[in-house]
Amino acid sequence: MKKIFSILLIAALSACSKSYLDVAPKATLSQIQVSGDYEGLVTAAYASLGNDHYNTPWSLWPYGDVRAGDAYKGGRDEADIQNFYFLEIFKQVRSDIGEFDGLWFQYYVAISRVNAALTSLNALGDTAAKKKVRQAEMRFLRGHWYFQLKVLFKNIPFIDETVPTNEYANVLNTALANDALWQRIADDFKFAADNLPTSQPQIGRANKYAALAYLAKTKLYQAYEQDDKHNVTKINTARLNEVVTLCNEVIAGPYSLASDFANNFSIGTENGTESIFSVQYSKDDGTMFGRLNFGDVLGTPQGIGCCDFRKPSQNLVNSFKTTADGLPDFNTFNNSDYVAANTVDPRLNHTVAMPGHPWKYDASLLYQESWNRTPDVYGVYASLKENVKKSQYVQVGPFYASTKNRILLRLADVMLWKAEALIELGRQSEALPLINALRNRSKNSTSLLKLANGDYESNFSIDVYKPGINCDWTQNFARQVLRFERRLEFAMEGMHFFDLVRWGIAESYMNAYFAKEKDKRKYLKDAYFQKNRDEYLPIPLNQIRFSRNQYVQNPGYLQ
Repeated sequence: MKKIFSILLIAALSACSKSYLDVAPKATLSQIQVSGDYEGLVTAAYASLGNDHYNTPWSLWPYGDVRAGDAYKGGRDEADIQNFYFLEIFKQVRSDIGEFDGLWFQYYVAISRVNAALTSLNALGDTAAKKKVRQAEMRFLRGHWYFQLKVLFKNIPFIDETVPTNEYANVLNTALANDALWQRIADDFKFAADNLPTSQPQIGRANKYAALAYLAKTKLYQAYEQDDKHNVTKINTARLNEVVTLCNEVIAGPYSLASDFANNFSIGTENGTESIFSVQYSKDDGTMFGRLNFGDVLGTPQGIGCCDFRKPSQNLVNSFKTTADGLPDFNTFNNSDYVAANTVDPRLNHTVAMPGHPWKYDASLLYQESWNRTPDVYGVYASLKENVKKSQYVQVGPFYASTKNRILLRLADVMLWKAEALIELGRQSEALPLINALRNRSKNSTSLLKLANGDYESNFSIDVYKPGINCDWTQNFARQVLRFERRLEFAMEGMHFFDLVRWGIAESYMNAYFAKEKDKRKYLKDAYFQKNRDEYLPIPLNQIRFSRNQYVQNPGYLQ
Protein backbone atom coordinates (compact mmCIF):
# COMPACT_ATOMS: atom_id res chain seq x y z
CA MET A 1 0.00 0.00 0.00
CA LYS A 2 2.86 2.40 0.84
CA LYS A 3 4.43 1.63 -2.52
CA ILE A 4 1.24 2.44 -4.36
CA PHE A 5 0.91 5.70 -2.46
CA SER A 6 4.43 6.61 -3.53
CA ILE A 7 3.58 5.89 -7.16
CA LEU A 8 0.46 8.05 -6.96
CA LEU A 9 2.44 10.81 -5.25
CA ILE A 10 5.03 10.81 -8.04
CA ALA A 11 2.23 11.00 -10.61
CA ALA A 12 0.57 13.89 -8.79
CA LEU A 13 3.80 15.84 -8.53
CA SER A 14 4.74 15.23 -12.15
CA ALA A 15 1.43 16.70 -13.25
CA CYS A 16 2.18 20.04 -11.53
CA SER A 17 3.97 22.80 -13.41
CA LYS A 18 4.80 25.10 -10.48
CA SER A 19 8.57 25.48 -10.17
CA TYR A 20 8.52 25.18 -6.40
CA LEU A 21 7.10 21.65 -6.79
CA ASP A 22 9.67 20.68 -9.43
CA VAL A 23 12.03 18.90 -7.04
CA ALA A 24 13.40 15.38 -6.94
CA PRO A 25 11.16 13.18 -4.77
CA LYS A 26 12.73 11.50 -1.77
CA ALA A 27 12.14 8.04 -0.30
CA THR A 28 10.33 6.79 -3.40
CA LEU A 29 10.69 3.57 -5.34
CA SER A 30 12.39 3.14 -8.66
CA GLN A 31 10.70 1.30 -11.52
CA ILE A 32 13.12 -1.59 -10.97
CA GLN A 33 12.10 -1.85 -7.33
CA VAL A 34 8.42 -1.71 -8.19
CA SER A 35 8.80 -4.32 -10.92
CA GLY A 36 10.52 -6.62 -8.46
CA ASP A 37 7.44 -6.66 -6.24
CA TYR A 38 4.73 -7.07 -8.87
CA GLU A 39 2.97 -9.62 -6.67
CA GLY A 40 2.47 -6.91 -4.07
CA LEU A 41 0.94 -4.64 -6.68
CA VAL A 42 -1.33 -7.45 -7.84
CA THR A 43 -2.47 -8.05 -4.27
CA ALA A 44 -3.11 -4.33 -3.82
CA ALA A 45 -5.24 -4.35 -6.97
CA TYR A 46 -7.33 -7.23 -5.63
CA ALA A 47 -7.65 -5.40 -2.31
CA SER A 48 -9.63 -2.65 -4.04
CA LEU A 49 -12.55 -5.07 -4.27
CA GLY A 50 -13.08 -4.53 -0.55
CA ASN A 51 -12.31 -0.83 -0.40
CA ASP A 52 -15.84 0.51 -0.57
CA HIS A 53 -17.60 2.58 2.05
CA TYR A 54 -21.18 2.87 3.19
CA ASN A 55 -21.77 5.93 0.97
CA THR A 56 -19.81 4.43 -1.97
CA PRO A 57 -20.98 0.80 -1.84
CA TRP A 58 -19.64 -1.57 -4.49
CA SER A 59 -22.87 -3.58 -4.13
CA LEU A 60 -24.55 -0.58 -5.83
CA TRP A 61 -27.72 -0.98 -3.79
CA PRO A 62 -28.71 2.74 -4.06
CA TYR A 63 -28.18 2.58 -7.83
CA GLY A 64 -29.50 -0.88 -8.69
CA ASP A 65 -32.13 -1.59 -6.00
CA VAL A 66 -33.46 1.80 -4.86
CA ARG A 67 -33.55 3.28 -8.37
CA ALA A 68 -35.43 0.19 -9.59
CA GLY A 69 -38.21 0.27 -7.00
CA ASP A 70 -36.99 -2.94 -5.35
CA ALA A 71 -35.98 -1.01 -2.23
CA TYR A 72 -36.70 2.18 -0.37
CA LYS A 73 -33.66 4.18 0.70
CA GLY A 74 -34.49 3.75 4.37
CA GLY A 75 -32.63 5.24 7.32
CA ARG A 76 -34.04 7.89 9.62
CA ASP A 77 -35.95 9.82 6.96
CA GLU A 78 -35.52 11.41 3.53
CA ALA A 79 -32.73 13.70 4.80
CA ASP A 80 -30.59 10.79 6.03
CA ILE A 81 -28.00 10.55 3.19
CA GLN A 82 -30.33 12.81 1.26
CA ASN A 83 -28.57 12.31 -2.07
CA PHE A 84 -29.70 8.70 -2.11
CA TYR A 85 -33.24 10.02 -1.65
CA PHE A 86 -32.77 12.22 -4.72
CA LEU A 87 -31.73 9.08 -6.60
CA GLU A 88 -34.85 7.31 -5.38
CA ILE A 89 -37.24 9.96 -6.73
CA PHE A 90 -35.08 11.09 -9.69
CA LYS A 91 -35.19 14.70 -8.52
CA GLN A 92 -32.28 17.08 -7.90
CA VAL A 93 -29.84 14.49 -9.24
CA ARG A 94 -26.98 16.90 -9.87
CA SER A 95 -23.41 16.66 -11.08
CA ASP A 96 -22.08 18.15 -7.83
CA ILE A 97 -23.40 15.33 -5.62
CA GLY A 98 -20.47 14.06 -3.57
CA GLU A 99 -21.46 10.40 -3.57
CA PHE A 100 -21.25 10.26 -7.38
CA ASP A 101 -17.84 11.91 -7.42
CA GLY A 102 -16.65 9.60 -4.64
CA LEU A 103 -17.82 6.55 -6.53
CA TRP A 104 -16.11 7.69 -9.75
CA PHE A 105 -12.90 8.59 -7.90
CA GLN A 106 -12.69 5.29 -6.03
CA TYR A 107 -13.27 3.31 -9.22
CA TYR A 108 -10.41 5.09 -10.92
CA VAL A 109 -8.18 4.58 -7.87
CA ALA A 110 -8.87 0.86 -8.26
CA ILE A 111 -8.07 1.09 -11.98
CA SER A 112 -4.83 2.94 -11.20
CA ARG A 113 -3.77 0.02 -9.01
CA VAL A 114 -4.45 -2.39 -11.85
CA ASN A 115 -2.54 -0.24 -14.30
CA ALA A 116 0.42 0.06 -11.90
CA ALA A 117 0.54 -3.73 -11.61
CA LEU A 118 0.29 -4.16 -15.37
CA THR A 119 3.11 -1.67 -15.95
CA SER A 120 5.36 -3.75 -13.72
CA LEU A 121 4.22 -7.05 -15.20
CA ASN A 122 4.72 -5.83 -18.76
CA ALA A 123 8.33 -4.97 -17.93
CA LEU A 124 9.12 -8.55 -16.95
CA GLY A 125 10.72 -10.96 -19.37
CA ASP A 126 8.40 -13.31 -21.22
CA THR A 127 9.83 -16.25 -19.31
CA ALA A 128 8.88 -14.81 -15.93
CA ALA A 129 6.79 -17.20 -13.91
CA LYS A 130 3.07 -16.41 -13.77
CA LYS A 131 3.47 -13.28 -15.92
CA LYS A 132 0.60 -14.07 -18.29
CA VAL A 133 -1.66 -15.30 -15.51
CA ARG A 134 -1.11 -12.18 -13.42
CA GLN A 135 -1.60 -9.94 -16.45
CA ALA A 136 -4.85 -11.76 -17.14
CA GLU A 137 -6.02 -11.35 -13.53
CA MET A 138 -5.33 -7.63 -13.71
CA ARG A 139 -7.19 -7.22 -16.97
CA PHE A 140 -10.11 -9.13 -15.47
CA LEU A 141 -10.19 -6.67 -12.57
CA ARG A 142 -9.86 -3.70 -14.89
CA GLY A 143 -12.74 -5.01 -16.96
CA HIS A 144 -14.82 -5.33 -13.79
CA TRP A 145 -14.20 -1.73 -12.72
CA TYR A 146 -14.89 -0.32 -16.17
CA PHE A 147 -18.07 -2.40 -16.47
CA GLN A 148 -19.35 -0.88 -13.23
CA LEU A 149 -18.47 2.62 -14.39
CA LYS A 150 -20.11 2.00 -17.76
CA VAL A 151 -23.50 0.96 -16.41
CA LEU A 152 -23.48 3.87 -13.96
CA PHE A 153 -22.20 6.75 -16.09
CA LYS A 154 -22.17 5.37 -19.68
CA ASN A 155 -19.68 7.92 -21.08
CA ILE A 156 -16.35 7.38 -19.33
CA PRO A 157 -12.66 7.80 -20.20
CA PHE A 158 -10.87 4.50 -20.79
CA ILE A 159 -7.37 4.76 -19.34
CA ASP A 160 -5.02 1.79 -19.51
CA GLU A 161 -1.40 1.29 -18.48
CA THR A 162 -0.08 2.80 -21.74
CA VAL A 163 -1.42 6.28 -20.95
CA PRO A 164 1.13 8.56 -19.23
CA THR A 165 -0.19 10.10 -16.03
CA ASN A 166 0.22 13.63 -17.40
CA GLU A 167 -2.19 12.70 -20.20
CA TYR A 168 -5.03 11.43 -18.02
CA ALA A 169 -7.03 14.66 -18.23
CA ASN A 170 -6.79 14.58 -22.02
CA VAL A 171 -8.48 11.18 -22.38
CA LEU A 172 -12.02 12.32 -23.05
CA ASN A 173 -15.11 10.58 -21.77
CA THR A 174 -16.50 10.67 -25.33
CA ALA A 175 -13.33 9.47 -27.06
CA LEU A 176 -14.95 6.08 -27.61
CA ALA A 177 -18.47 5.57 -28.93
CA ASN A 178 -20.83 3.41 -26.91
CA ASP A 179 -20.12 0.17 -28.76
CA ALA A 180 -16.38 0.83 -28.96
CA LEU A 181 -16.21 1.39 -25.21
CA TRP A 182 -18.03 -1.86 -24.57
CA GLN A 183 -15.53 -3.54 -26.87
CA ARG A 184 -12.55 -2.24 -24.92
CA ILE A 185 -14.08 -3.74 -21.77
CA ALA A 186 -14.75 -6.97 -23.65
CA ASP A 187 -11.13 -7.05 -24.85
CA ASP A 188 -9.89 -7.10 -21.26
CA PHE A 189 -12.15 -10.02 -20.39
CA LYS A 190 -11.19 -11.83 -23.61
CA PHE A 191 -7.49 -11.53 -22.76
CA ALA A 192 -8.25 -12.79 -19.27
CA ALA A 193 -10.26 -15.75 -20.58
CA ASP A 194 -7.47 -16.69 -23.00
CA ASN A 195 -4.74 -16.62 -20.37
CA LEU A 196 -6.26 -17.66 -17.05
CA PRO A 197 -6.24 -21.25 -15.76
CA THR A 198 -9.50 -23.09 -15.19
CA SER A 199 -8.76 -23.14 -11.45
CA GLN A 200 -6.59 -21.14 -9.08
CA PRO A 201 -4.64 -22.29 -6.03
CA GLN A 202 -6.06 -19.44 -3.92
CA ILE A 203 -9.74 -18.69 -3.38
CA GLY A 204 -10.61 -15.20 -4.56
CA ARG A 205 -8.41 -15.11 -7.66
CA ALA A 206 -10.18 -14.90 -11.01
CA ASN A 207 -10.08 -17.99 -13.21
CA LYS A 208 -10.93 -18.68 -16.85
CA TYR A 209 -14.61 -19.29 -16.13
CA ALA A 210 -14.99 -15.99 -14.27
CA ALA A 211 -13.52 -14.18 -17.27
CA LEU A 212 -15.78 -16.05 -19.70
CA ALA A 213 -18.82 -15.22 -17.56
CA TYR A 214 -17.96 -11.52 -17.38
CA LEU A 215 -17.27 -11.50 -21.12
CA ALA A 216 -20.73 -13.00 -21.71
CA LYS A 217 -22.28 -10.31 -19.49
CA THR A 218 -20.45 -7.58 -21.39
CA LYS A 219 -21.54 -8.97 -24.76
CA LEU A 220 -25.14 -9.11 -23.55
CA TYR A 221 -25.10 -5.43 -22.60
CA GLN A 222 -23.29 -4.60 -25.83
CA ALA A 223 -26.01 -6.40 -27.80
CA TYR A 224 -28.62 -3.82 -26.76
CA GLU A 225 -27.37 -0.96 -28.90
CA GLN A 226 -28.17 2.56 -27.66
CA ASP A 227 -28.15 5.94 -29.35
CA ASP A 228 -26.70 9.08 -27.75
CA LYS A 229 -29.93 9.62 -25.79
CA HIS A 230 -29.91 6.11 -24.32
CA ASN A 231 -32.73 4.74 -26.50
CA VAL A 232 -32.31 1.07 -27.37
CA THR A 233 -32.27 1.12 -31.18
CA LYS A 234 -31.36 -2.45 -32.01
CA ILE A 235 -30.61 -5.84 -30.49
CA ASN A 236 -27.51 -7.21 -32.18
CA THR A 237 -28.10 -10.90 -32.87
CA ALA A 238 -24.43 -11.60 -33.54
CA ARG A 239 -23.64 -10.45 -30.00
CA LEU A 240 -26.47 -12.60 -28.64
CA ASN A 241 -25.00 -15.65 -30.34
CA GLU A 242 -21.66 -14.84 -28.70
CA VAL A 243 -23.45 -14.71 -25.34
CA VAL A 244 -24.90 -18.18 -25.87
CA THR A 245 -21.51 -19.63 -26.82
CA LEU A 246 -19.73 -18.05 -23.87
CA CYS A 247 -22.42 -19.09 -21.40
CA ASN A 248 -22.23 -22.64 -22.70
CA GLU A 249 -18.53 -22.74 -21.85
CA VAL A 250 -19.21 -21.61 -18.29
CA ILE A 251 -22.19 -23.91 -17.78
CA ALA A 252 -20.08 -26.84 -18.98
CA GLY A 253 -17.48 -25.98 -16.32
CA PRO A 254 -17.17 -27.19 -12.72
CA TYR A 255 -20.14 -25.19 -11.36
CA SER A 256 -23.64 -26.21 -10.33
CA LEU A 257 -26.58 -24.50 -8.67
CA ALA A 258 -26.38 -24.52 -4.90
CA SER A 259 -28.77 -27.15 -3.59
CA ASP A 260 -30.38 -24.52 -1.35
CA PHE A 261 -30.80 -20.88 -2.39
CA ALA A 262 -29.68 -19.90 1.12
CA ASN A 263 -26.18 -21.25 0.56
CA ASN A 264 -25.33 -18.30 -1.66
CA PHE A 265 -25.95 -15.81 1.13
CA SER A 266 -24.77 -17.43 4.35
CA ILE A 267 -21.48 -17.53 6.23
CA GLY A 268 -20.31 -21.13 6.30
CA THR A 269 -21.51 -22.00 2.80
CA GLU A 270 -19.54 -19.36 0.89
CA ASN A 271 -17.46 -20.09 -2.20
CA GLY A 272 -19.84 -22.94 -2.97
CA THR A 273 -20.63 -24.69 -6.22
CA GLU A 274 -22.58 -21.75 -7.64
CA SER A 275 -20.05 -19.02 -6.89
CA ILE A 276 -17.92 -18.15 -9.91
CA PHE A 277 -16.28 -15.04 -8.47
CA SER A 278 -16.73 -13.51 -5.02
CA VAL A 279 -15.16 -10.74 -2.97
CA GLN A 280 -13.51 -12.34 0.06
CA TYR A 281 -13.84 -10.79 3.53
CA SER A 282 -12.21 -11.71 6.84
CA LYS A 283 -11.69 -10.88 10.51
CA ASP A 284 -9.00 -11.70 13.08
CA ASP A 285 -6.43 -11.27 10.33
CA GLY A 286 -3.96 -9.03 12.14
CA THR A 287 -5.65 -5.76 11.16
CA MET A 288 -7.65 -3.50 13.47
CA PHE A 289 -11.13 -4.58 12.40
CA GLY A 290 -10.48 -7.22 9.77
CA ARG A 291 -11.46 -7.05 6.12
CA LEU A 292 -15.19 -6.43 6.57
CA ASN A 293 -17.92 -5.72 4.02
CA PHE A 294 -18.20 -2.11 5.12
CA GLY A 295 -20.11 -1.11 1.98
CA ASP A 296 -23.18 -3.01 3.22
CA VAL A 297 -23.32 -1.94 6.87
CA LEU A 298 -26.24 0.45 6.40
CA GLY A 299 -28.62 -2.43 5.67
CA THR A 300 -28.49 -3.81 9.22
CA PRO A 301 -31.88 -3.40 10.99
CA GLN A 302 -32.08 -0.88 13.80
CA GLY A 303 -33.17 -3.70 16.11
CA ILE A 304 -29.69 -5.19 15.79
CA GLY A 305 -27.75 -1.96 15.85
CA CYS A 306 -27.70 0.42 12.89
CA CYS A 307 -28.92 1.78 10.44
CA ASP A 308 -32.02 0.33 8.71
CA PHE A 309 -31.38 1.48 5.14
CA ARG A 310 -32.00 -0.61 1.99
CA LYS A 311 -35.59 -1.51 2.85
CA PRO A 312 -37.40 -3.93 0.50
CA SER A 313 -40.34 -2.19 -1.14
CA GLN A 314 -43.92 -3.34 -0.86
CA ASN A 315 -43.93 -3.76 -4.63
CA LEU A 316 -40.99 -6.17 -4.44
CA VAL A 317 -42.61 -8.21 -1.68
CA ASN A 318 -45.85 -8.39 -3.65
CA SER A 319 -43.99 -9.66 -6.73
CA PHE A 320 -43.19 -12.96 -4.99
CA LYS A 321 -46.86 -13.89 -4.71
CA THR A 322 -47.92 -16.88 -6.80
CA THR A 323 -51.16 -17.95 -8.42
CA ALA A 324 -53.06 -21.19 -7.88
CA ASP A 325 -50.79 -22.95 -10.39
CA GLY A 326 -47.60 -21.82 -8.63
CA LEU A 327 -46.56 -19.26 -11.21
CA PRO A 328 -45.95 -15.52 -10.74
CA ASP A 329 -48.98 -13.28 -10.80
CA PHE A 330 -47.48 -11.18 -13.59
CA ASN A 331 -50.18 -8.61 -14.20
CA THR A 332 -52.07 -8.24 -10.92
CA PHE A 333 -49.50 -9.02 -8.21
CA ASN A 334 -49.50 -5.40 -7.04
CA ASN A 335 -53.29 -4.94 -6.94
CA SER A 336 -53.22 -5.91 -3.27
CA ASP A 337 -50.44 -6.11 -0.70
CA TYR A 338 -48.97 -9.36 0.53
CA VAL A 339 -50.64 -11.00 3.53
CA ALA A 340 -49.72 -14.23 5.30
CA ALA A 341 -52.47 -16.18 3.54
CA ASN A 342 -50.94 -15.55 0.12
CA THR A 343 -48.97 -18.31 -1.57
CA VAL A 344 -45.42 -17.20 -2.34
CA ASP A 345 -42.18 -18.16 -4.04
CA PRO A 346 -39.76 -19.33 -1.27
CA ARG A 347 -37.16 -16.85 -2.51
CA LEU A 348 -39.22 -14.16 -0.75
CA ASN A 349 -38.24 -15.52 2.66
CA HIS A 350 -34.57 -15.77 1.69
CA THR A 351 -34.61 -12.17 0.50
CA VAL A 352 -36.90 -10.22 2.85
CA ALA A 353 -37.19 -10.22 6.64
CA MET A 354 -40.84 -9.97 7.73
CA PRO A 355 -42.22 -9.42 11.25
CA GLY A 356 -42.76 -12.67 13.11
CA HIS A 357 -40.41 -14.65 10.85
CA PRO A 358 -37.00 -16.04 11.89
CA TRP A 359 -34.06 -13.69 11.38
CA LYS A 360 -31.59 -15.25 8.95
CA TYR A 361 -32.69 -18.87 9.49
CA ASP A 362 -32.53 -18.62 13.31
CA ALA A 363 -35.90 -19.86 14.57
CA SER A 364 -35.02 -18.72 18.11
CA LEU A 365 -34.82 -15.08 17.02
CA LEU A 366 -37.86 -13.56 15.34
CA TYR A 367 -37.63 -10.34 13.38
CA GLN A 368 -39.91 -7.76 14.98
CA GLU A 369 -41.74 -4.72 13.70
CA SER A 370 -40.01 -2.80 16.50
CA TRP A 371 -36.66 -3.43 14.79
CA ASN A 372 -37.62 -0.85 12.17
CA ARG A 373 -36.31 2.67 12.57
CA THR A 374 -39.14 4.61 10.90
CA PRO A 375 -41.86 2.16 9.86
CA ASP A 376 -44.29 4.99 9.15
CA VAL A 377 -41.96 6.16 6.37
CA TYR A 378 -40.27 3.02 5.06
CA GLY A 379 -42.43 0.12 6.18
CA VAL A 380 -41.56 -2.95 8.21
CA TYR A 381 -39.38 -5.10 5.94
CA ALA A 382 -35.60 -5.58 6.02
CA SER A 383 -33.12 -6.93 3.51
CA LEU A 384 -31.68 -10.37 4.25
CA LYS A 385 -29.20 -11.44 1.58
CA GLU A 386 -26.34 -9.19 2.69
CA ASN A 387 -27.13 -9.65 6.40
CA VAL A 388 -26.03 -12.45 8.74
CA LYS A 389 -27.00 -14.17 11.95
CA LYS A 390 -26.88 -11.85 14.97
CA SER A 391 -23.83 -13.60 16.45
CA GLN A 392 -21.87 -13.15 13.20
CA TYR A 393 -21.82 -9.35 13.16
CA VAL A 394 -18.66 -7.40 13.96
CA GLN A 395 -19.35 -4.04 15.58
CA VAL A 396 -17.31 -1.15 14.20
CA GLY A 397 -18.38 2.04 15.95
CA PRO A 398 -22.12 2.40 15.45
CA PHE A 399 -22.08 0.00 12.48
CA TYR A 400 -22.49 -3.76 12.28
CA ALA A 401 -20.45 -5.38 9.53
CA SER A 402 -19.63 -8.99 8.71
CA THR A 403 -17.20 -11.18 6.83
CA LYS A 404 -19.81 -12.65 4.48
CA ASN A 405 -18.56 -12.74 0.91
CA ARG A 406 -20.21 -10.69 -1.81
CA ILE A 407 -20.87 -12.76 -4.93
CA LEU A 408 -20.16 -10.86 -8.15
CA LEU A 409 -20.78 -13.75 -10.54
CA ARG A 410 -22.86 -16.84 -9.89
CA LEU A 411 -24.08 -19.61 -12.14
CA ALA A 412 -27.75 -18.59 -11.92
CA ASP A 413 -26.86 -15.29 -13.59
CA VAL A 414 -25.04 -17.06 -16.42
CA MET A 415 -28.04 -19.33 -16.96
CA LEU A 416 -30.40 -16.38 -17.24
CA TRP A 417 -28.05 -14.46 -19.57
CA LYS A 418 -28.13 -17.46 -21.86
CA ALA A 419 -31.90 -17.74 -21.52
CA GLU A 420 -32.32 -14.05 -22.33
CA ALA A 421 -30.16 -14.30 -25.44
CA LEU A 422 -32.01 -17.41 -26.62
CA ILE A 423 -35.40 -15.75 -26.17
CA GLU A 424 -34.34 -12.66 -28.12
CA LEU A 425 -33.02 -14.96 -30.85
CA GLY A 426 -36.43 -16.62 -31.11
CA ARG A 427 -35.14 -19.85 -29.54
CA GLN A 428 -37.32 -19.60 -26.44
CA SER A 429 -37.88 -23.35 -26.21
CA GLU A 430 -34.16 -23.74 -25.38
CA ALA A 431 -34.49 -21.15 -22.61
CA LEU A 432 -37.30 -23.03 -20.83
CA PRO A 433 -35.17 -25.64 -19.00
CA LEU A 434 -32.75 -22.97 -17.77
CA ILE A 435 -35.55 -20.95 -16.18
CA ASN A 436 -37.26 -24.04 -14.81
CA ALA A 437 -34.02 -25.19 -13.18
CA LEU A 438 -34.00 -22.04 -11.04
CA ARG A 439 -37.65 -22.44 -10.14
CA ASN A 440 -37.06 -26.05 -9.16
CA ARG A 441 -34.16 -24.96 -6.97
CA SER A 442 -36.40 -22.41 -5.28
CA LYS A 443 -39.04 -25.08 -4.73
CA ASN A 444 -36.43 -27.22 -2.95
CA SER A 445 -35.07 -24.38 -0.80
CA THR A 446 -37.50 -24.46 2.12
CA SER A 447 -35.75 -26.62 4.73
CA LEU A 448 -34.30 -23.56 6.50
CA LEU A 449 -37.53 -21.57 6.28
CA LYS A 450 -39.24 -22.99 9.35
CA LEU A 451 -40.53 -21.72 12.68
CA ALA A 452 -39.43 -23.24 15.99
CA ASN A 453 -42.43 -25.59 15.94
CA GLY A 454 -41.41 -26.99 12.56
CA ASP A 455 -44.07 -25.21 10.51
CA TYR A 456 -43.02 -23.35 7.39
CA GLU A 457 -42.71 -19.58 7.77
CA SER A 458 -44.99 -18.88 4.83
CA ASN A 459 -47.44 -20.56 2.49
CA PHE A 460 -45.03 -21.73 -0.20
CA SER A 461 -46.26 -22.68 -3.65
CA ILE A 462 -44.13 -22.63 -6.79
CA ASP A 463 -44.09 -24.65 -9.98
CA VAL A 464 -42.22 -24.73 -13.26
CA TYR A 465 -43.53 -23.59 -16.64
CA LYS A 466 -45.32 -26.35 -18.57
CA PRO A 467 -46.18 -25.25 -22.10
CA GLY A 468 -49.66 -26.35 -23.08
CA ILE A 469 -50.58 -27.04 -19.45
CA ASN A 470 -50.07 -23.87 -17.40
CA CYS A 471 -48.75 -21.48 -20.07
CA ASP A 472 -48.37 -20.76 -23.75
CA TRP A 473 -44.61 -20.52 -24.28
CA THR A 474 -44.44 -17.85 -26.98
CA GLN A 475 -41.50 -15.49 -27.41
CA ASN A 476 -43.41 -12.60 -25.82
CA PHE A 477 -44.47 -14.69 -22.84
CA ALA A 478 -40.98 -16.14 -22.43
CA ARG A 479 -39.53 -12.62 -22.45
CA GLN A 480 -41.98 -11.58 -19.70
CA VAL A 481 -41.06 -14.68 -17.70
CA LEU A 482 -37.33 -14.08 -18.09
CA ARG A 483 -37.56 -10.48 -16.91
CA PHE A 484 -39.73 -11.41 -13.95
CA GLU A 485 -37.46 -14.33 -13.06
CA ARG A 486 -34.40 -12.08 -13.00
CA ARG A 487 -36.16 -9.80 -10.52
CA LEU A 488 -37.08 -12.67 -8.19
CA GLU A 489 -33.74 -14.45 -8.38
CA PHE A 490 -31.52 -11.40 -7.92
CA ALA A 491 -33.76 -9.18 -5.78
CA MET A 492 -31.73 -6.86 -3.53
CA GLU A 493 -28.46 -7.78 -5.26
CA GLY A 494 -28.07 -4.36 -6.90
CA MET A 495 -28.89 -5.45 -10.46
CA HIS A 496 -32.47 -4.66 -11.39
CA PHE A 497 -32.16 -1.05 -12.54
CA PHE A 498 -29.37 -1.93 -14.94
CA ASP A 499 -31.55 -4.67 -16.42
CA LEU A 500 -34.34 -2.15 -17.00
CA VAL A 501 -31.98 0.23 -18.80
CA ARG A 502 -30.52 -2.58 -20.90
CA TRP A 503 -34.01 -3.62 -22.01
CA GLY A 504 -34.98 -0.03 -22.75
CA ILE A 505 -38.02 -0.09 -20.43
CA ALA A 506 -36.81 1.94 -17.43
CA GLU A 507 -39.11 4.92 -18.04
CA SER A 508 -42.35 2.98 -18.46
CA TYR A 509 -41.52 0.56 -15.66
CA MET A 510 -40.51 3.16 -13.08
CA ASN A 511 -43.35 5.58 -13.71
CA ALA A 512 -45.85 2.73 -13.45
CA TYR A 513 -44.20 1.78 -10.15
CA PHE A 514 -44.42 5.36 -8.84
CA ALA A 515 -48.07 5.70 -9.88
CA LYS A 516 -49.00 2.90 -7.48
CA GLU A 517 -46.35 3.11 -4.78
CA LYS A 518 -46.73 6.82 -4.03
CA ASP A 519 -50.12 6.04 -2.48
CA LYS A 520 -48.32 3.84 0.08
CA ARG A 521 -45.18 5.93 0.57
CA LYS A 522 -46.07 9.62 0.60
CA TYR A 523 -42.46 10.71 0.18
CA LEU A 524 -42.62 9.27 -3.38
CA LYS A 525 -45.44 11.63 -4.40
CA ASP A 526 -43.19 13.79 -6.60
CA ALA A 527 -41.08 10.93 -7.99
CA TYR A 528 -40.83 10.78 -11.77
CA PHE A 529 -38.41 9.14 -14.21
CA GLN A 530 -37.38 11.37 -17.10
CA LYS A 531 -36.58 9.38 -20.21
CA ASN A 532 -33.30 10.19 -22.01
CA ARG A 533 -31.77 11.46 -18.78
CA ASP A 534 -32.34 9.24 -15.79
CA GLU A 535 -30.96 6.05 -17.35
CA TYR A 536 -27.48 7.18 -16.22
CA LEU A 537 -25.88 9.34 -13.56
CA PRO A 538 -24.44 12.75 -14.41
CA ILE A 539 -20.71 13.00 -15.01
CA PRO A 540 -19.42 14.40 -11.68
CA LEU A 541 -18.65 18.11 -11.76
CA ASN A 542 -15.27 17.62 -10.10
CA GLN A 543 -14.26 15.27 -12.90
CA ILE A 544 -15.38 17.73 -15.57
CA ARG A 545 -13.21 20.35 -13.90
CA PHE A 546 -10.30 17.90 -13.72
CA SER A 547 -10.55 17.52 -17.50
CA ARG A 548 -10.47 21.31 -17.89
CA ASN A 549 -14.10 21.14 -19.02
CA GLN A 550 -13.31 18.71 -21.82
CA TYR A 551 -15.61 15.96 -20.52
CA VAL A 552 -19.10 16.07 -22.03
CA GLN A 553 -22.01 15.95 -19.60
CA ASN A 554 -24.64 13.26 -20.07
CA PRO A 555 -27.93 14.31 -21.72
CA GLY A 556 -30.45 16.16 -19.57
CA TYR A 557 -28.05 17.29 -16.84
CA LEU A 558 -26.59 20.71 -16.21
CA GLN A 559 -22.82 20.92 -16.37
